[in-house]
Amino acid sequence: MLHPPSHSAPAQSSELLPHPGAVPGDGPRWAGTDRRASWRTAIWIGAAVVAVLAVWFGTLAMRHLIGPDEGRYAEISREMLATGDWVTIRYNALKYFEKPPFHMWVTAVAYSLFGLGDWQARLCVALSGLLGIGMTMLATWRWFGARAGWFAAIVLLGAPMWSTAAHFNTLDMTLAGAMACTLATMLLAQHPDASVAARRRWMLLCWATMGVAVLTKGLVGIALPGLVLVCYAIVARDGALLRRLHWGAGLAILLAVTVPWFWLIARRNPEFLQFFFIHEHWERYTSNVHSRSGPLLYFVPLIVGGMLPWAGLFPRMWKAMRDSVPQPAAFRPLLLVGVWAIAIFVFFSLSRSKLPGYIVPVVPALAILAAVALDRMDLRAWRRQLVGAGIVAAVCLMASPIVGSLNANNIPNLFYRTYAIWVAITFALMLAGVVLARWLAARGRLTASIAAYGVGMYVAFTVALLGYDTIGRPLSGADIAPAVAHRLTPGMPLYGVRMLDHTLPFYVRHPLVMVAEADELGFGTTVEPSRWLPTIAAFEAAWRDDGPAMAVMSPDTYQQLAGKLPMYVVARDYKRVVVTNRP
Repeated sequence: MLHPPSHSAPAQSSELLPHPGAVPGDGPRWAGTDRRASWRTAIWIGAAVVAVLAVWFGTLAMRHLIGPDEGRYAEISREMLATGDWVTIRYNALKYFEKPPFHMWVTAVAYSLFGLGDWQARLCVALSGLLGIGMTMLATWRWFGARAGWFAAIVLLGAPMWSTAAHFNTLDMTLAGAMACTLATMLLAQHPDASVAARRRWMLLCWATMGVAVLTKGLVGIALPGLVLVCYAIVARDGALLRRLHWGAGLAILLAVTVPWFWLIARRNPEFLQFFFIHEHWERYTSNVHSRSGPLLYFVPLIVGGMLPWAGLFPRMWKAMRDSVPQPAAFRPLLLVGVWAIAIFVFFSLSRSKLPGYIVPVVPALAILAAVALDRMDLRAWRRQLVGAGIVAAVCLMASPIVGSLNANNIPNLFYRTYAIWVAITFALMLAGVVLARWLAARGRLTASIAAYGVGMYVAFTVALLGYDTIGRPLSGADIAPAVAHRLTPGMPLYGVRMLDHTLPFYVRHPLVMVAEADELGFGTTVEPSRWLPTIAAFEAAWRDDGPAMAVMSPDTYQQLAGKLPMYVVARDYKRVVVTNRP
């Protein structure tokens, strides 16, 4: 059974990697008499961290933005910076109240510091993912020792649901990073060796991170941690935890972080409160208003795939949580992280609105459980895990040609055939990572084997992510953007005719004027009807009489309108045609 390491945690803080002469599986220790080995180990760790960080940030600019999320939040942030309005969120110049502004604020700051570009648009999620890794590592280190702390970081790094999500410009990763900090600071505040002042500081930071989560994606930022704590108190029969949360000061910090923006936007936009809290929270969760329904088990394959390199540890992770029964009335950290993962998983599984990114906040909790399972694993058990991982990688490698047969989401099969090569390389690298880990394990280097395996998985899935640009680049419109931008002037309207193009506006630095179909901008067109053209007839009149203009539309729409209106093609790709009304 697990007992809180109140007396042993300080001693464990010096444990990092096993001494080269250690007996296989006997646990890590530093050889105090062998300074050369200690320095060599430190150099290897430092080099690995530098290399990981170089790949982490260096790959942000190696892909083009993908719609809808990446292009949408990149463009919202660009318009925020261009207009100077950091309160009323706008997308294509229309009010857009679906989400709060924190993610867009950070991205707009990145633009102001580093200019406009793909990597600047992704910097917020990259920092969020890295912060989540660091805080999860710190909390695990504090409770279970340095070796387990490093394992938690390695698990998150090698989990594609975390490392890949941290390179997509979406709010889900920013929310998950904030919530990882919420979980970590809660764990740090409850450690039995923490002083009264330290517990207070960690808890107040916990409340602040919940405020950031609320400013990122709404009430889930506080509702989910609250749900977890209530469930934990019931399961652990530990109501005392709820009395150690520093409610007064904590709520004051939460309100100080969140209320100013909500007050300002509601004052300037009276329609905000009803839309944001009723439509975007209650109706989104309880109905299929956004047409994003899914079966009850929707997130099960996503969890398995998102934790694929570590999926073989699930039984051991469950056992670690189940066996965490300390002295009566003692805090149970593994039970809390287990309840965190289960409660959030169930919450979103019961929702009528489902998207893959919703489940990302459970991954840090799973990483802590996996780290503890790895820390307790002997060499023989780890070798069995590697056999299973090798079989999975080999099967996926043989099945990778299936990707080349796809023809979905209106994406030409040619792009999938090209991407299938990258998928094959990914699983070949996974297999190579397993082989390297087996080689190290055969020499009794258990910790080094686990570290090499995790980093190898990170490299493999990074390759898959980079290769996706074979599909993402033509989707983004970046190739035709220079020709379009050359003809656009700042005051010229760029119409989106029956088409909300999520990425081209960012690449040409120019918002759309929606025509005939509002798509997800329906709320904005309702409250500001003068900012769009509701019918094709209105577009035809403006196209003929309102001076120079450009329009982006699908090839089908172009075929329908080309015989009726003067249209001169500026640029086109398989997805869109961009035209002007002047030769």
